[in-house]
Amino acid sequence: MSTTTTRRAAGDSARSTTVTYREAMRAALRDALARDERVFLMGEDVGRYGGCFAVSLGLLEAFGPERIRDTPLSESAFVGAGIGAALAGMRPIVEIMTVNFSLLALDQILNNAATLSHMSGGQFGVPLVIRMTTGAGRQLAAQHSHSLEGWYAHIPGLRIVAPATLEDARGMLWTALECPDPVLIFEHGSLYGMSGELAPDAGPTDIDRALVRRPGSDVTLITYGGTLPKTLDAADALDADGVQAEVIDLRSLRPLDDATVMDSVRRTHRAVIVDEAWRSGSLSAEISARITEQAFYDLDAPVGRVCGAEVPTPYARHLEEAALPQTADVVAAARRVVNGDA
Repeated sequence: MSTTTTRRAAGDSARSTTVTYREAMRAALRDALARDERVFLMGEDVGRYGGCFAVSLGLLEAFGPERIRDTPLSESAFVGAGIGAALAGMRPIVEIMTVNFSLLALDQILNNAATLSHMSGGQFGVPLVIRMTTGAGRQLAAQHSHSLEGWYAHIPGLRIVAPATLEDARGMLWTALECPDPVLIFEHGSLYGMSGELAPDAGPTDIDRALVRRPGSDVTLITYGGTLPKTLDAADALDADGVQAEVIDLRSLRPLDDATVMDSVRRTHRAVIVDEAWRSGSLSAEISARITEQAFYDLDAPVGRVCGAEVPTPYARHLEEAALPQTADVVAAARRVVNGDA
């Protein structure tokens, strides 16, 4: 259960609530369902079970089975139904349990949701939101530990967002529902239990811009989603050594906010990209290429990258940890570019 705490500033008291990432997502769903009767949620076990990760717990009782719809175990069917509902004027939220299962609906996402607006000359929009859990670190083995958001960020016609904070977990959904294009929201599984204070007036947030989560002057650390906490921890460790790291949370993976990234790199003259996905052909490779294209002469060192190992994610805890970017890896990469060892 959530607990309520009191904050005081400038003689005023404002009540804030301590919530988990999971609860912030649930609050976003509840708010969207209450705001607009066209909004409904569907997916496997989202109703009576409350969602595989308990995000939709209690929503069936509040909004009924017409708006919280349990589906058969067929991603191609219910994602296709979501596309049809969006074309018909509804505002569907489709939950895919984990990102690997989205591959079963890739034809619907790639060949239909992403293309229909273009192929109709703008006559048809697909205001569809697809939520899915992504990432490793929970011993779910190779078939349930993918980070495929970079794949989807490759596809024109889609918007890709990755909320990494409570505010974005609470606020990105409504903004996505107002978008005329399909929006895929990637929720890293390691974040669901993260807790903190959320302002009582927390509401919709931007889904276009990256944000500087920590200012710095010596090196830019660029990341998103589940690796943001590790990257912030790395910045704290570097600070103890006198290295001021600036941390950028990309938030939106398509479109990428080049301006925020380049502004930071031009000030720090060094960059390290932290991406849990595999290194080859990754989002980190795209960002590195863009930095080279747009800010090459501002760099004092080659762009560093910290990525997942090029293996199917192991089940064993110690092997899984070794395969994923860790705080120490980010610290080491930042020190290399700062010290000129890259």
